[in-house]
Amino acid sequence: MKNNFLNFFRNTITINVKGKNIERFLKRLVREKIELYKIDVIHYNEINIKISYKDLERVLEIKTIYDVEIVNYYGLLKFKRLINKNKLLILSIVLGICLLYFLSNIIFNIEIIHNDKELRDMLESELKKYDVTTFKLKKNYNELESIKEKILDDYKEELEWIEIEVVGTKYIVRVEERKMNAKEESVPVRNIVATKHAVLKSIDAKSGDIVREINTYVKPGDVVISGDIKLNEESKAKVGADGVIYGEVWYQTQVEFPYEYHEKNYTGKKKTVYSFKFLNNYFDLFNFKPYKQYETKEKVILGSSLLPISLVKVEQREVIKKDKTYTELEALNEALKLAKNKIEKNLDEKEYIISQKKLKVEARNSKIVVDVFFKVYENITGYSDIPEEIKEE
Repeated sequence: MKNNFLNFFRNTITINVKGKNIERFLKRLVREKIELYKIDVIHYNEINIKISYKDLERVLEIKTIYDVEIVNYYGLLKFKRLINKNKLLILSIVLGICLLYFLSNIIFNIEIIHNDKELRDMLESELKKYDVTTFKLKKNYNELESIKEKILDDYKEELEWIEIEVVGTKYIVRVEERKMNAKEESVPVRNIVATKHAVLKSIDAKSGDIVREINTYVKPGDVVISGDIKLNEESKAKVGADGVIYGEVWYQTQVEFPYEYHEKNYTGKKKTVYSFKFLNNYFDLFNFKPYKQYETKEKVILGSSLLPISLVKVEQREVIKKDKTYTELEALNEALKLAKNKIEKNLDEKEYIISQKKLKVEARNSKIVVDVFFKVYENITGYSDIPEEIKEE
């Protein structure tokens, strides 16, 4: 075992020898006390010999009429030649790793999560005061906590809390605004009316008189909750009717769906990824949740014309692609789903489809065309002014 270990590091070479009377050449090597580790006979006038690299010069001195050529290297000598041969590539990789380590500690993006643009701009300005900006080295946890506390102290009335999270080469800043109790707005004098042709299904009145019954038909403008309070047909007071009414509304829609279906949908998700590019290979920096399908647009940030290494900024846009050939039944089912989605996308969480029915189905130009009738439980709440009464003289 020990000899095998030493042989692994011993500098040896395999030489190819060609010429007449090879045996005489071998005997001469033995007389010169040149150690022969391995002999492979290729032909009667050609052999491969494994010798120590330090004996090569002596072999070349005594080769005379023989052709001698080095065919392989072993041990540390082979490792050194491999490094020397690929030194530019190795240097590029080492520089790339160093660059990668350096860049992984740089902040390239700061994302402030809040709907209010003014609040985001204010917070961005405050962060700059404490040198929390892009293209700067990451700050440690204690530094970020200290900065967070200082900002909260300066804006006690405006901010409830702040969280600064380091994700890869990005700061994600979450902030909650301190909200004051808003004054309740008074309801103006009005009626609540239907906005669509429907059958009433639900009436929730907070103020005003309910003047229509459940399961009765209404058309647009019909008063359902009156703000004109009456007693024995005589108006006693006018208030702001407040409430919500729901009705069964009817829709008829036509949808088309091809038998050969090709779809490309953008999910709306976008992100910026910084990648280490080596030749045509990309190594993302801390992209922990890569998209399965996406379109890209890249920009070189750091690069060199001498080395095949660059740092690129890649704008990724997630996309979902779908290609399929449908049977007639499958196309019909997909068309019905499409029609249902067409209705549902305009409904809120309390609204829903009561029922649906196919009215007409036909094949036309490599696609299926379907007419669908829907009954929908929908908010039909509208408002109207209470007309002034005409006084009799």
